[in-house]
Amino acid sequence: MQKGNISVQAENIFPIIKKFLYSDHEIFLRELISNAIDATSKIKTLASKGVVKEELGRLMIEVKIDKKAKTLTISDRGIGMNEEEIKKYLNQVAFSSAQDFLDKYKDESIIGHFGLGFYSSFMVADRVEVISKSYDGSAALKWSCTGDPNYTLEEAERTERGTDVILYISDDSSEFLEENRIEDLLKKYCKFLPFEIKFGTRTESHFEGEGEDKKEIKTEVDNIINNTHPLWKKSPSDLKDEDYKAFYKELHPFSPDPLFWIHLNIDYPFNLTGVLYFPKLSNSIELQRNKISLYSNQVYITDDVKEIVPEFLTLLHGVIDSPDIPLNVSRSYLQSDAHVKKITGYITKKVADKLHDLFKKDRDAFTSKWDEIGLFVKYGMITDEKFYEKAQKFALLKNTEGKYFTLGEYHKLVKDSQTDKHDRCIYLYTNNPKQHDSYIKAALAKAYDVIVLDQIVDNHFIQQLESKLENVSFKRVDADIVSQLIEKDEELESVLNEKEEKKIKDLFIHSLQLDEHRLKLKALNPSDLPIVITRPEFMRRMSEMQATMGMGTAGMQMPDMTEVIINGNHPLISGKLIKMKKGDKRDRFVSYLYDLARLNQNMLEGEEMTAFIHKSIEFVEK
Repeated sequence: MQKGNISVQAENIFPIIKKFLYSDHEIFLRELISNAIDATSKIKTLASKGVVKEELGRLMIEVKIDKKAKTLTISDRGIGMNEEEIKKYLNQVAFSSAQDFLDKYKDESIIGHFGLGFYSSFMVADRVEVISKSYDGSAALKWSCTGDPNYTLEEAERTERGTDVILYISDDSSEFLEENRIEDLLKKYCKFLPFEIKFGTRTESHFEGEGEDKKEIKTEVDNIINNTHPLWKKSPSDLKDEDYKAFYKELHPFSPDPLFWIHLNIDYPFNLTGVLYFPKLSNSIELQRNKISLYSNQVYITDDVKEIVPEFLTLLHGVIDSPDIPLNVSRSYLQSDAHVKKITGYITKKVADKLHDLFKKDRDAFTSKWDEIGLFVKYGMITDEKFYEKAQKFALLKNTEGKYFTLGEYHKLVKDSQTDKHDRCIYLYTNNPKQHDSYIKAALAKAYDVIVLDQIVDNHFIQQLESKLENVSFKRVDADIVSQLIEKDEELESVLNEKEEKKIKDLFIHSLQLDEHRLKLKALNPSDLPIVITRPEFMRRMSEMQATMGMGTAGMQMPDMTEVIINGNHPLISGKLIKMKKGDKRDRFVSYLYDLARLNQNMLEGEEMTAFIHKSIEFVEK
């Protein structure tokens, strides 16, 4: 038996490894299986080059648990190691055998480009044994280390080519002796590795015979964890829509079918493959995130891809695989790496081009999906300048009549009728068509158009368009009396004289206890409502953004800046109220008109709504 010291730069390297090598100790399993995959890739490469003449047999990695012995074993039938290689690769921390092999054979399928992966095993194990037999026919050897710089190396009895890594799991890591825990980790990290990963067996059953002779036959089969040929590694020309949908179900079993997808495939100036799906989005953004998984040569890295994928694209689902991103990826690496920045730009361009192609190829089909993908496109236009530039060609606005327009088309539609005296084109919108029905009908009767903007990002989308489109402003359709929504040069004459106007204003101020600064009397169209309550557009948006951010009543309260506008030309004001004598009847009439305006703004609830209903019944009875 040989004894020796592992070549490290500090004697306390193992405590450091145990605590700090990776933030999640579960990563050890990914690292060890990645090494096994590398060893298997190497033997396959050598066989393809004629270096290995023997039959390779079934190239598979097996994971086994022995609860009694408290061991977890990862076995492969890969290239194996001889004595020289064990000393070189296991006894020199941070010396990467993968890099050494890569330099010699230039095999880009090798996963590891660094040498600490194996030592992650000491994060969960008190002792690690490696039993390995090289393909070169040399004797099998067993390397053993108890988590300090000392190791032993002796001959072993292994007869087959390959390597067993045996972890004697420490008491504080006993979770890794539980089958469910290991299977979950294998499915998380190894689901798409290129060689089969076996973890125990499972029972399969089928029926033979018919009628009374029909019998259920049960057989034990290998429990293979992974799909060795994931869809993103295949050529798009060999795939059908059903293949993409089936793979989506594999990724997200309980999700409805995606709307469409983009197959990414590029080999210059970086390597990247993958499939991104456009899911059916709800009107919620946060629930949809972290549905893109990042892989390196089919090895799972993370589903936190916001440093690689532009923020708005994190709403997509799918897979990105790039060997140019190392397994030991860090956030600072992703933020600074040139490859990552190129990948980000490429993905943005591909998504924008795909959407534009769909729009040009079949506008009706694109339009039919707009209510579901509009949230995604708007979010992209708000957060990504390059995407905004491309999206102008296919972003749509939908009006209350269910018609869809590009930004350019819509401006042509409304510029003549909805340009005000300040030469601004006013886009009228609603965020609740049912609630604003009376306002919408009044606007349509005046030959105006109203668009529907009722998604969670629309407040920000409105501001984005106002900053980008020249001389365009948005105004919610209930922001004012319809004749005042878009200021024109024409003005109506008041049917009231100055004395009568003062009388009406004083009546409302005293009967309703209103602040005179919030009360306006205007000469409007007699067909307009008698009283309207309005709020400045900017205050409305601030309140809605506050609600969107979840601040509610806990956040800064918006001051009450509503205005009460009295239509002096309405018959109920100029023809009826002005003639009523002082008394309870007149006060009740003023109160009722005011409550009608509040009802139209959804400002009545609880006891006030109940009182209004009783008041309405009294009016009907009289």
